[in-house]
Amino acid sequence: MVEDPVRSILRVLGTALSCVALVAGATAAHADTGWSPPAIAWHACPEVPEAECGTLRVPVDWAEPRGESFDLAVSRRTATDPARRIGVIVADPGGPGGSGAAFAQALALFGPEVRARFDVVGFDQRGTGDSAFVRCSEDLLGHGPSTDPVDQAGFDALVAHNRALIADCRARSGPVFDHADAGQSARDLDALRRALGERKVNYVGLSYGTVLGQAYAERFGGHLRSMILDSTVDHSADTRRFVNDRAASVEAAFTEFVKWCDRTPTCAVHGRDVRATWEDALDGADAVGWGRASFIGLVHNMLYQPAWAEIAQYVSDLAAEKPPLSAAFEYNYLAVRLATVCQDFSLRVRDHRDYARLRAEELRLAPTTRGSDLGHDEAMSCAGVTGPPANPPHRLTIRTGPKILIMNSRHDPATPYAWAKSIHRQAPAHTALLTYDGWGHIAYDRSDCTRGVAETYLFTLRTPAEGASCPAVEPTP
Repeated sequence: MVEDPVRSILRVLGTALSCVALVAGATAAHADTGWSPPAIAWHACPEVPEAECGTLRVPVDWAEPRGESFDLAVSRRTATDPARRIGVIVADPGGPGGSGAAFAQALALFGPEVRARFDVVGFDQRGTGDSAFVRCSEDLLGHGPSTDPVDQAGFDALVAHNRALIADCRARSGPVFDHADAGQSARDLDALRRALGERKVNYVGLSYGTVLGQAYAERFGGHLRSMILDSTVDHSADTRRFVNDRAASVEAAFTEFVKWCDRTPTCAVHGRDVRATWEDALDGADAVGWGRASFIGLVHNMLYQPAWAEIAQYVSDLAAEKPPLSAAFEYNYLAVRLATVCQDFSLRVRDHRDYARLRAEELRLAPTTRGSDLGHDEAMSCAGVTGPPANPPHRLTIRTGPKILIMNSRHDPATPYAWAKSIHRQAPAHTALLTYDGWGHIAYDRSDCTRGVAETYLFTLRTPAEGASCPAVEPTP
């Protein structure tokens, strides 16, 4: 997904059967396999020498802990005030594809008091960064058929392409490709806890990092001191909700942009019909050879910040058929989502008839933004995947551990506010929800209020009262 490079590090979901699988998985996770984590040999990180880097060797498949293994890349920034140290925060920037190790080195999210009292640790999840990287053919990644097929022949072509791409990724990446779901990563996280010598850890997961957080809370809740799930992906979502909740969310976020332009004289399309100008810009994107799909994808991701002034300038320029600046995809996202998202969710669109029904509802919910670029493409990248997911979606079931702080912007274009409310409803005794009544993706650092609630919780474990919220802060143009 296209994203501003500054915020990308902060980023840039049940049936009786799944409940039985969850219980079985939790039992296996706690079973004594006889496996013990090796020690981590720490050394100064090459690019950030004030941070420590190392590796942790873990099994490729936790069902066979004595089988093939690989190294997880790990980074640590130790507490700056050891005398007041509380413990370890394991932080995950999400993605999938974001580097947890780089996130820990940068310390871009946490305030100075958190950095004083906690070691901040991050690891590159399997398939990402320096941990058994998932590799796929760039030609296959960038030159597939349309993810919006018009008929069964187009759908069949997409399925054939996806299967060829997955076979290529599997051949280039080795066995880790088939063991990169959040269930496996939860075992990695607990192995890291043990290797660090910590009885309990604190976990801060952003965006897709909340899927790992949910898996860990279900399986290893007793080893948590605290957990923040910021911009939550609802792991109970089926294909319809996975796509359509996001479509409604991005359409609502775009409506907030329109309102801003109408009230802000510095908006490049202020005083004009913003939605009509947007349609002209889509035509302009086609006319200059960039293509409306690329432009829509860029705008969806610029809503994460939200970069309203920049969006307005793009809309104005493309409406006049001025060529835009280029944009880049998030590192490794297009490849690693095949190994993670397709195994964390049951995104199994069967045929074009099934797709057409899904697409019609998506467009009904988001006529201006043409649905959600994120939800749509993730679902269609999994078309053709066979068999059930390794980590099937299910209602959140937590049996032990601390109360978890859930945070979400009301106008989040990527992880709908409805998902945060859903997670809270699924585990009301084990979660507390803080609503940021503003815009953008990732709530933690939106304001003094959101940061204050989050960091008070990390220090004291106090959660906000039911219905708590923080007021919106107008984005700086």
